[in-house]
Amino acid sequence: MSGKQKTIKNEVTLSGVGLHTGNDVTMTFKPAPVNYGYVFVRIDLEGKPVIEASAEYVINTQRGTNLEKRGVSVNTSEHVLAAIVALGIDNICIEINAAEPPIMDGSSKFFVEALEKAGILEQEAELQEYIVKEIISYRDEKTGSEIILMPADDFQITTMVDFGTKILGTQNATLNTLSDFKNEIANARTFSFLHELEMLLDNNLIKGGDLNNAIVYVDKEISKETMDKLKKAFHKDSLTVKANGILDNLTLRWANEAARHKLLDVIGDLALVGTRIRGKVIANKPGHLVNTIFAKKLQKIIKLEKRNNVPTYDLNQPPLMDIHKIMSILPHRPPFLMIDRILELSENHVVGMKNVTMNEPFFTGHFPDAPVMPGVLQVEAMAQCGGILVLSSVPDPENYLTYFMKMDKVKFKQKVLPGDTLIFRAELITPIRRGICHMQACGYANGKLVVEAELMAQIAKKPKE
Repeated sequence: MSGKQKTIKNEVTLSGVGLHTGNDVTMTFKPAPVNYGYVFVRIDLEGKPVIEASAEYVINTQRGTNLEKRGVSVNTSEHVLAAIVALGIDNICIEINAAEPPIMDGSSKFFVEALEKAGILEQEAELQEYIVKEIISYRDEKTGSEIILMPADDFQITTMVDFGTKILGTQNATLNTLSDFKNEIANARTFSFLHELEMLLDNNLIKGGDLNNAIVYVDKEISKETMDKLKKAFHKDSLTVKANGILDNLTLRWANEAARHKLLDVIGDLALVGTRIRGKVIANKPGHLVNTIFAKKLQKIIKLEKRNNVPTYDLNQPPLMDIHKIMSILPHRPPFLMIDRILELSENHVVGMKNVTMNEPFFTGHFPDAPVMPGVLQVEAMAQCGGILVLSSVPDPENYLTYFMKMDKVKFKQKVLPGDTLIFRAELITPIRRGICHMQACGYANGKLVVEAELMAQIAKKPKE
């Protein structure tokens, strides 16, 4: 699946209560720029701190998938994230005035409806997708929970649940394509067993719960004391257990609603990987713990593959531009010209090369006994490469200069030493407008990613002499 990234067209707001706090919560979905991902913003806290929806921020999985960054939390994130993934949204800002999204009816239904109401907007940048090429798996030996991810033509999921109770038994659910999520999965509500509910009530942990947002499976005899507690908690004058073993006042939407909700949870938890997935997930006895451990494992594998996915170029072929052609476009001159050759150039990307030699003037001071190419000069070299890209968009590049506007997400992965051949690839994140170029740049040496950054530069006409 090649295609463009997507966000929403308009803001949309939902209100409700947090399941575990019982507090009123307002949550607003907002459009976001390309490569933004899914980001929660706690607008009720000073400075409006942000928490990216990433597996690295999972702190615990009791009663939901809970994220924390620098002491700021977002709890029970999975139902919201499942809806976002299912609608093919890549970039969204989720503003929230509490630590927990509204539980609504315990499913993703209301989030899907709100996002559809906001509308989906296609963006300029190419979408990021991880294509599964070999089987990846994780198994929890204690519980027997297991997640397997295998190659497939689409993002597909099968969940198998077995709680070892007569009342629920073994259930399966399958989603063959995300386009079926709204009708087949979104309405599946969260559920709890009576013994879990008693513990939550005893610890005052389910204040927002009522019989409209959680299915309660009764897996044991209910004492009069427990029944009184439940009536009070759910604001009911009377409660009974239905023939199918669930507390009354709720009708199952499907016989396998529990397995469908577990599938919903898997989608929401795997959203924390941070990229779309093309592959089939088979989850046996899934839960937030095993889901998020698997998400962390997959996130690391993707990062490693990305780091080692070094483009290859035949350096014996004549370059697209040699040093003389480069100097006719760029204003830089030795010793500050950092690009020796241009290997590829299109409207959207450029590939350049630099041979790092011991004769570089900066090595006399950085460091004489252990020469390392300064990181700032690696970024400068990438920027000069990007300068070729942006200047190639005007008919008279010799009359323009390029200026840095912004550097973001700069990372240095490996040392660059004398004798290395640096290959730089810069790709537009958004089309060049008003002379402003926003690009993702990467530098490679010795078969590894050594530097990466998002860069923004602007071209301006040279002042007349």
